[in-house]
Amino acid sequence: MQTEEMRLDGNAAAGLLRELFVRDMTSAMATCRGCGNVGPVGALLEYGHQMGIVLRCPTCEGVVLRLVHAADALRLDPSGMALLTLTDGTPVS
Repeated sequence: MQTEEMRLDGNAAAGLLRELFVRDMTSAMATCRGCGNVGPVGALLEYGHQMGIVLRCPTCEGVVLRLVHAADALRLDPSGMALLTLTDGTPVS
């Protein structure tokens, strides 16, 4: 199979994206891009204000995630996160 035959547009990822964005994200494991600390999103330090929130790493205090509620959209900046891991609750053997 050629690479061009395997390539689809982003709509093909709709099912998998739906699985990600309907979960309780506080139990997801976030890896800080700054220091490599791994911990649940719920353990990040929140600095909030009217427009949104900034979540910082509890180890290095680097910004891991920004979430802003603008008039016309909800904007997510996860650029401080190297990896986000969600488990389905099934034990790994």
